Amino acid sequence: MRERVIALLKTLKWISSRNLGRIVWNLFLAFIPLGLSFWLFRRGRSRSVVWWLGFVVFLAFLPNAPYILTDIIHLIYDVRAVDSVWTVTLIVFPLHLLFILSGFEAYVVSLMNLGYYLQRIGMKKFILAAELSIHALCAIGIYLGRFPRYNSWDLITRPDDLVGTVVEDLIGKIPLAIVFITFVVITILYWLFKQVTIGVLWQRGAIDFYLPAKTITHQKDF
Repeated sequence: MRERVIALLKTLKWISSRNLGRIVWNLFLAFIPLGLSFWLFRRGRSRSVVWWLGFVVFLAFLPNAPYILTDIIHLIYDVRAVDSVWTVTLIVFPLHLLFILSGFEAYVVSLMNLGYYLQRIGMKKFILAAELSIHALCAIGIYLGRFPRYNSWDLITRPDDLVGTVVEDLIGKIPLAIVFITFVVITILYWLFKQVTIGVLWQRGAIDFYLPAKTITHQKDF
């Protein structure tokens, strides 16, 4: 029994040393656009120069949230590296699943905030187009982050290299196929996560944040 406990502790230490730093950093990057979305798209926020700068930063960092989906490769590696089925079931899989779901949920809520902002300012008809456009841009961003290994700040520090890579890589059939598949996956998962999120918010009575001001006023009159 003692040997099993020691072996389990060693496995936990190995898993933590291999994944904890990466998980914390990637979640930090994913939560940057989430935090900005609450600041940018709250009611009464005027579109000043600072607002537009914040919006550019929001778009630049947004691909970091769905990018976390690609970290499933680390889950596969850990499952193969760990011998114990119980360790995989109780530790490895829940850890990676929570990480991936948290990152993608940050993406979903960020876009929901944008969508309901467009709805409040009378641009509801552009919500779907905005979502699909951002899915496509994020698919490109994920490709650039996973393969050429660019980061969000490379838009400022290495703009020429970044543009050159986009032009050269996205001409090829394989990169385009990867981007297209990523776009499809993001689109489907976003729709599913969005429905679940709306359901949870509605059940908890927290959906008022996402309703137009007129709707909320109307509800309060009753």
